Amino acid sequence: MNCIIVDDEAAARAIVSQLCSKAPELNVMEEFDSAIEAIKFLNEYKVDLIFLDIHMPGFTGIDFIQTLKNPPKIVMTTSDTEFAIASYEYEAIVDYLVKPITQERFDKCVQKVLKGRSFGSKTSSGFPTDQENASGEDLYINIDRRLIKLKYTEILLIEAKGDYINIKTQSKDYLVHTTLKKILDKLPDDKFLQIHRSFVINFNKIIDIEDNSVLIEKSVVPISRSNRPELMRRLNLL
Repeated sequence: MNCIIVDDEAAARAIVSQLCSKAPELNVMEEFDSAIEAIKFLNEYKVDLIFLDIHMPGFTGIDFIQTLKNPPKIVMTTSDTEFAIASYEYEAIVDYLVKPITQERFDKCVQKVLKGRSFGSKTSSGFPTDQENASGEDLYINIDRRLIKLKYTEILLIEAKGDYINIKTQSKDYLVHTTLKKILDKLPDDKFLQIHRSFVINFNKIIDIEDNSVLIEKSVVPISRSNRPELMRRLNLL
């Protein structure tokens, strides 16, 4: 598997390169201290895997990913454990390694890459399996490259708005660039339910139910005919 290493720190590149040298499945083609140089290389050569630092001056790892039309598999490397959690939003990312990288963790990463396992693989709680410092009571959202943690109990409802979703909480609203389906996959079934093509609700926050709508705090949310039976079942009203 041909790979490249992109990190602005020489010492960090040397460590990843040394770890790669102990994995016979990996062949390090080049190392780069900037994302711009890596992009030039990718325009000419095919690469199977990129070890990519998140924090680089001028052009971050996330900026780099967003420029690639058909990115290869990517393993993020970072010393920022909280920011690493946000990286599961990008399908090309199969894993992340938190610096300092241990041999044991690196070996686990290589096996994950070879097996084609995705960093976005979910546990029953809806979170990535390697998201060590995520809690089963929290949802992480990425807004303007800032990672924000929301407790499930704070979330009232989520509304689809074109290419964005609006997450309404008890204190404020958050506009996130993602789809309703993706966010629903991260939420626990025992608290959240899609009741309309444009709405997901925390059904523990329901105040009142009419024939075709529910009241959550001051918001009236429509219920589609096809989703109503499941809502009734969840509320033990059938």
